[in-house]
Amino acid sequence: MALPVRKFDAVIVGAGGAGMRASLQLAEAGFRVAVLSKVFPTRSHTVAAQGGIGAALGNMGEDSWHWHMFDTVKGSDWLGDQDTIEFLCREAPKAVIELEHFGMPFDRNKDGTVYQRPFGGHMQNFGAGPAVQRSCCAADRTGHAMLHTLYQRNIRANTHFFVEWMALDLIRDASGQVVGVTALEMETGEVYILHARSVLFATGGAGRVYASSTNAFINTGDGLGIAARAGIPLEDMEFWQFHPTGVAGAGVLITEGVRGEGGYLLNKDGERFMERYAPNAKDLASRDVVSRAMATEIKEGRGCGDDADYLQLKLDHLGVELIESKLPGIREIAKKFANVDPVSDPIPVVPTCHYMMGGIPTNYRGEVVAPKNGDPDVVVPGFFAAGECACASVHGANRLGTNSLTDLLVFGKASGDTTIRFLKENPHHKDLPKDAADLTLARLSRLDAQTNGEKVHEVGAEMRRTMQAHCGVFRFPDLLEEGVKKIGEVAQRVQRIAIDDKSRVFNTARVEALELENLIEVAVASLTSADARKESRGAHDRSDFPDRGDENWIKHTLWYKDGSRLDYKPVHMTPLSAQTIPPKVRTY
Repeated sequence: MALPVRKFDAVIVGAGGAGMRASLQLAEAGFRVAVLSKVFPTRSHTVAAQGGIGAALGNMGEDSWHWHMFDTVKGSDWLGDQDTIEFLCREAPKAVIELEHFGMPFDRNKDGTVYQRPFGGHMQNFGAGPAVQRSCCAADRTGHAMLHTLYQRNIRANTHFFVEWMALDLIRDASGQVVGVTALEMETGEVYILHARSVLFATGGAGRVYASSTNAFINTGDGLGIAARAGIPLEDMEFWQFHPTGVAGAGVLITEGVRGEGGYLLNKDGERFMERYAPNAKDLASRDVVSRAMATEIKEGRGCGDDADYLQLKLDHLGVELIESKLPGIREIAKKFANVDPVSDPIPVVPTCHYMMGGIPTNYRGEVVAPKNGDPDVVVPGFFAAGECACASVHGANRLGTNSLTDLLVFGKASGDTTIRFLKENPHHKDLPKDAADLTLARLSRLDAQTNGEKVHEVGAEMRRTMQAHCGVFRFPDLLEEGVKKIGEVAQRVQRIAIDDKSRVFNTARVEALELENLIEVAVASLTSADARKESRGAHDRSDFPDRGDENWIKHTLWYKDGSRLDYKPVHMTPLSAQTIPPKVRTY
């Protein structure tokens, strides 16, 4: 069966912050760009980001990108690539000012400059302190304001959006160059080949792989599943950030900005317990440190409530005026999901899966890289990635709060610029291979032919339970080993999933089945990589290896789908122009 073909200069998959920042560069440069999104662009998950954009503007006191770089390297627990981290921190102030010029409605100081709030792990004087105000925000709805700003600029630039389309598989020619994607138009059920000179993935995270997550239902790791099926490895998938403050029972995010504005955590005894775990930074230590402290308090019986299974986030002392001006969305969320008004009562919170530090391996230019002939960083021609789906690796083993929106802006733009260079050097479309659609058609026909198979929601629930139980805040050797076996069994079940509804028009059952096929790659990669890393670093905390193993483990994990095989590559310890920041003990 031949599929209809549509031609573009560039196809971008994902219309969140990174996808729209990249598409803006390309559209303004006059290229024909197609942006695919499963939802309307302003419904992409960037819309849920609350806290702010980290950038050393120095509007609230002395700051420098060198300090921001130190904090990011330290936050990454020395697994972040220092060339990439320097690039992020150096470009961040420019990215924020550019966004401001696009019309982003930032909160302002009296002198008209962008207001900045403190955030976990951001300090002055190369970590010596005190805390620095570095997070540029629009109340507690920064992602919302940013996404709308970028969408409006894209409309002005005539970017072509394909709304409610889902990318299915990558098309590579015999030389390995990426020449397009297959995609499903959800409304009609039609499958197309989108033939392009370049493809850029900005598909976001995969937090729906866990039972408790701050992530939207669309965050199903589609870019990672597609890349893995195309033979590209996934990097550092053992590192998952648990945000300290998800609403207990609901998982909805309560921004770190609450603690930045002066809120703090309490246990059942009314004790500010973070002072015991991080005497200097206290509630503004990095996220992995706060999450582990909270999990420890709960485990040791100091949790709140009848089941002692959550802690309290207190902000009533901040006063109604500050809460209404700086944290209005948080008040709304607390009322809606926790049934409390934070003006008078603390919010029940618990650590919740929030962010994926790993992803598709890229460099700081946004080019996808994979090992070849002994070189760990060979560029995959025609293929680019940015944002949470990409592992640049700027976040290493643990991301600092506010660096995600910075990542979207800086690497969204950088990948757009790199794509423009590539398009100028490759002015013609390469031929599609004869088997361009074979993998996609085989996957779809298997789904359509399968009867009496496994139910998508049951297999998905088992996958999420397995990840939650075996790959959570704390990791135990027997649980990891058992988890690898269990997730392997779940992966077998995914091969047998069936859908009852075989219709074509807006068939959400088919979409959910295809999403599960992507999520399971993420789950297998995560547990396999976590089981193999015999140390504790950043968000990966093993009871049997409580210390960092710098002599053996300052290296990135690479997981290949074929045979669930692992490989490793060195961390880039040499920055672009700054001094190398050597590893040392990480305390807050």
